[in-house]
Amino acid sequence: IFPANSGNKEITWMMLEAGAETDVVNSVGRTAAQMAAFVGQHDCVTVINNFFPRERLDYYTKPQGLDKEPKLPVKLAGPLHKIITTTNMHPVKIVLLVKENPLLAEVEALQKCYRVLDLICEKCMKQKDMNEVLAMKMHYISCIFQKCITFLNEREDKLDGLIKSLLKGRDKDGFPVYQEKLIRESIRKFPYCEATLLQQLVRSIAPVEI
Repeated sequence: IFPANSGNKEITWMMLEAGAETDVVNSVGRTAAQMAAFVGQHDCVTVINNFFPRERLDYYTKPQGLDKEPKLPVKLAGPLHKIITTTNMHPVKIVLLVKENPLLAEVEALQKCYRVLDLICEKCMKQKDMNEVLAMKMHYISCIFQKCITFLNEREDKLDGLIKSLLKGRDKDGFPVYQEKLIRESIRKFPYCEATLLQQLVRSIAPVEI
């Protein structure tokens, strides 16, 4: 809890990588993220909430049960983990992270990655300590990966075309309509309708016209 309260993002990240538990509570029943938020250290809250242990991803690089092949090739685990743990969730940033890694920027690789993200999302929602925020994040990245696949398959300009579409503003005010529609579509497709976070997002967005 102390690194989070101090506002030191680097030390907070190091402790998380060393195995610090994010759901342990202190004497007043608060987690590290809750205490950091209480004292205004929101950068540390972001680090904690976006942390996803590499071991949890590596689980999918080994065949499970009756599977003969792993769901995620080992070579994709590092690049995917980098995207999963990023704190910048802007869709253009995520597409750029895909584009800059040749291992990821292929249809087959993205298909494997988004299916693993969907499995992680499901696990987050069905585990005893449900994590709706992490589930929504995994689903959101999965949706962006699927959009990348569409552009790789259908557009001559590939991922550059997707980036241009996301950045292009409408004529009257420069508002990035395509980007807004992608984000809203990902929220609408979240498969767990009972999630409190989903209901809050829908209530916030539904009355707002694009």
